[in-house]
Amino acid sequence: MEDELFTLNDTGKAIWDQLDGQRSLADVVAAIESEFEGAEDGAIERDVLGLVAELVQRRMLVAV
Repeated sequence: MEDELFTLNDTGKAIWDQLDGQRSLADVVAAIESEFEGAEDGAIERDVLGLVAELVQRRMLVAV
């Protein structure tokens, strides 16, 4: 896994940009929902939680 390249789509980049260690995941979801208006109900929350889980699993993000 160390030699893998991990790329983000537009939503993933927007989520990454919000992960500053200060905002809660609920705050990140709210910020992304305002940026991507019209998203399917609950889709943004699933995207945020899914990406964060993947980043933690890959040890690219530390959960505190």
